Amino acid sequence: MGKLICDSTASSPVIPWRDPTSTPTVDLVDQSTAGPPTTTTSWDDVSGLEEQQKRHLTRLQAKGVLWKHPEDQNMSVVFRLSHGGEVEADGNCLFTASRKAMGSVLTAKELRRRTVRRFLEDLGSATNEVREKIESAIKHMYSPDLKSGWGIHVVQEIKLLAKKEDRLGLDSAINELLQLGMQRELAADSIYKERCIAVDNGSSWAKYMSISGSPDDEYEIITLQYTDEGLLTVDENRDGHAAAFGDDIAIECLATEFKREIFVVQAHGSDAMVDEDNCVFFLPHRPRSEICEPPFFLFMKGTGWCGAGGDHYEPLIAHPSSFVSQEKVAMVL
Repeated sequence: MGKLICDSTASSPVIPWRDPTSTPTVDLVDQSTAGPPTTTTSWDDVSGLEEQQKRHLTRLQAKGVLWKHPEDQNMSVVFRLSHGGEVEADGNCLFTASRKAMGSVLTAKELRRRTVRRFLEDLGSATNEVREKIESAIKHMYSPDLKSGWGIHVVQEIKLLAKKEDRLGLDSAINELLQLGMQRELAADSIYKERCIAVDNGSSWAKYMSISGSPDDEYEIITLQYTDEGLLTVDENRDGHAAAFGDDIAIECLATEFKREIFVVQAHGSDAMVDEDNCVFFLPHRPRSEICEPPFFLFMKGTGWCGAGGDHYEPLIAHPSSFVSQEKVAMVL
């Protein structure tokens, strides 16, 4: 699963569907850096899509999208985008889908580790202003101010990290409150907030994003959910299988690590209240470093505007084409 935020540290604009026929003709250079061939799925066979979404996505596959290198406009290529198949919705889907979209030999777990390492290296060399902006975004996502935000979200979450070795001590403290007559969820809420690590800065984000739901994780994720009336649920994650969802910060770090842009292609249905011509969006994530490789693409099936419309990444396979004028493509990025 993934989490997409409106105020990304990548500060990249949303690119809506648009007609490219009004732009000048440009021939495309040959592009031979695509990953290995992989099995793709027809858009008609992808579950959870409406007909308007299938029509636009089929057009992307048939005609392709034109990408130009941001610094070198002579480096241009058309990519025909096809669905790369489903990946498991286990919290690791950003990295599993990225692995398949890139044609990488690295495991999803290794991609997660490299993403976190890149984040820590970049944060360590960032200016105070940049660091404050990043940590403000982290706090907004994972430790929101519960006194505000209810006009946008019906439910807000707070993410906490519990060391696996501390579980017995946490349970003992919760049981002490139960013996005093406190309700179980309220007792757990109190102890977890007091003794666990809040995900509210760069250091805690790195610990959080390192969690893949595997036995060798140092920490486990505790999720507290609230409505404007108070505590709703406590997800104690006692089996330790919960993984940290990929967010915009992670995508930007992944882009920086591999020196290539990442485009999240988001397809919204009729419940998102958009017309058919604008049901597909490309959300670009540009690396903080130079761009040395062509982009890769990820897919999200949006279900509405709340929560940015989706929470699961799937791979898109980009098939490069050369020497095609941009009047013939489905979209110009």
